[in-house]
Amino acid sequence: MIQARPIFDRLTALADPTRSRLLLLLDQHELTVGELCTALQLPQSTVSRHLKTLADEGWVSARAEGTSRRYAMSGPALDPSARGLWQLVRDQVSTTPSARQDLVRAERVLQERRTTSQAFFSSTAGQWDRVRAELYGSRTDLVPLAALLDPRSVVGDLGCGSGQTSAGLAPFVARVVAVDESSAMLAAARERVGHHANVDLRSGSLEALPIDDGALDIAVLSLVLHFVVDPAAVIREAARALRPGGCLLIVDMEPHEREEYRSTMGHLWLGFSVEQMTSWLESAGFATPRIVPLAPDPQAKGPALFTARAIRS
Repeated sequence: MIQARPIFDRLTALADPTRSRLLLLLDQHELTVGELCTALQLPQSTVSRHLKTLADEGWVSARAEGTSRRYAMSGPALDPSARGLWQLVRDQVSTTPSARQDLVRAERVLQERRTTSQAFFSSTAGQWDRVRAELYGSRTDLVPLAALLDPRSVVGDLGCGSGQTSAGLAPFVARVVAVDESSAMLAAARERVGHHANVDLRSGSLEALPIDDGALDIAVLSLVLHFVVDPAAVIREAARALRPGGCLLIVDMEPHEREEYRSTMGHLWLGFSVEQMTSWLESAGFATPRIVPLAPDPQAKGPALFTARAIRS
């Protein structure tokens, strides 16, 4: 247990009016030395000297952010006697004209931060997608959405291919059961998801899944159905593997006329209509499927896609 500092040490640190004004600002905002200098209208050497005293006495803490350091009042880390002492001092200091002016200038400093951010977006609005992709990658708008899933979920990645979907889901759910009939695809998936202990790779056909009845909370068929002989049978098998109330998500192509895909990529189906997909889902025991066209990616060269979501009744 950390021993509380003697109250007289605490009083010494707060005895200087400038340090009390600094603390008043840092009790409400996290600020850099430069921002504190602006708010208090003091030179950097003076602010830095007082910050060191406050830090040595445990009143403030700092964190690095790039080449700067942001300071804030220690708050919860203070012992009860220090918090009580600060409350008394704060009530006195906050009523002084200088402290009120400090707070006004601090608000202006924060507004300048907002203005800088707004100016950036105003100048790059038309290029923001490109800038974001360059900074964070092209999938940052979609991948984090997996965090909306229940972390207790067991997800079936049916026709997992090289494991891209499994790898995206694994950090957010309890377990991923990834199934594919191709040994080459499973080998590629193993390379991609091998570091995820909660991904279970299984060899098997989609028409006879190596998964027990009702074992899945969610089943995903992503760009798979156009490769299979009997999509309706695959959807029925997915329904069997789902628990009642479980969710099936299908991503596939809308109807198209690119016959060359049959010979160049082994496609057996040239997309699926809403009516066709709805009929298969309802026949398999799924309630009120919702089918939504996906906005095309400007860089994509293939047919338009849709997503179908349905609940096993």
